[in-house]
Amino acid sequence: MKDFEGIKGEVWTRLASEAIEAQNRAYAPYSDFAVGAALLLDDGSIVHGCNVENATFGATVCAERTAVGSAVALGKRKFLAIAVVTPADSCVAPCGICRQVLAEFSEKLPILLSNNAGEHEFVTIDELLPHRFRKSDFV
Repeated sequence: MKDFEGIKGEVWTRLASEAIEAQNRAYAPYSDFAVGAALLLDDGSIVHGCNVENATFGATVCAERTAVGSAVALGKRKFLAIAVVTPADSCVAPCGICRQVLAEFSEKLPILLSNNAGEHEFVTIDELLPHRFRKSDFV
């Protein structure tokens, strides 16, 4: 895999592999659409996230947000990159809520989008959500 946004190709390869591990732990009995995420922290550690569905759908939590929640619960708030893997035929970007949550912690976060066929695409959170709501908008 290539280098992207200052993250070496071998790190992206590891993140993709760990996102697949997380995907294998997803709880998706309603959609059968298991998603995994691997979030690289500033200390070099990686936190996993997977989607957790619920019969009331509104209570469903996406993989990206479970990864962020796990990192924050560990006291970590500086993220360097995230890889997300889905079973879709193409590379699927995070939903709007996940984009906003990711942007809260890193305005330039590089993202690897992958699918189970091994296809991948690189984007940044700024490309996905250029006009996001920011803390400064409260004023």
